[in-house]
Order: sequence, then structure tokens, then C-alpha cells
Amino acid sequence: VQLQASGGGLVQPGGSLRLSCAASGRSVSNYAIGWFRQAPGKEREFVAGISWWSGGITSDADSVKGRFTISRDNAKNTVYLQMSSLKPEDTAVYYCAAGDTRMVDNTARSYEYWGQGTLVTVSS
Repeated sequence: VQLQASGGGLVQPGGSLRLSCAASGRSVSNYAIGWFRQAPGKEREFVAGISWWSGGITSDADSVKGRFTISRDNAKNTVYLQMSSLKPEDTAVYYCAAGDTRMVDNTARSYEYWGQGTLVTVSS
């Protein structure tokens, strides 16, 4: 499966943004799809994931809890990450990844296929 992340950009604090992860080659419903982010100088962080078995799961870390939502459109073979109430600390490169596993996992090593990342910058 090949993944293409898009939708990043510059947004003001408090704003919203929707990221897309378009898959080709195989259906996203065959995989656990995860969204991760990595800010400069920081480790890659799990944000949200979705699979047929797990449903949609958002990280319960205080950094994202209650503000991000993941969804999937099987007809478009695309997974979305809806982000709201964005903060400057949400600034990062956001990656989507696919894992050949039934359940969503919050560790990056569980995902074999990665998209190229899309940059989100939250700044006034």
C-alpha cells in the first residue's frame, strides 16, 4: 500500500485543519491506519488511529485529547484527521502510516508503510 498525506499548512491558533491520507494499492480497510506527528527535536508521537477492529481511537495524551478526530471514507480509500482548537505546540510534520494488524497500536514500529508527511504550522 502507498500512502499520500496532505492538507497541512499554516493556521492560526484556535483554528481547524483536516488532514487526508489517501491510499493506493490496497484498501485502507485492510490495515490499521495511524497518524503520528513529529516536531523538531522531539520523538514521533502517536495522535490517532483507526482499524476495522478497533474503530477510531484518539490518543488520550493531554496534548491532543478531545481536539482531534479520525475517520475513514472507504469509497475514497482515504483516512482523515480532523484537528480543532489548534495550538502552537501542534506544529509538526504529520505522518500517516499503515500497519498489517487488526488493532490500532500507538507505537510507530507497528506500522510498516509510511506516507511522506505533511507540515502543520500553528502560528499567528
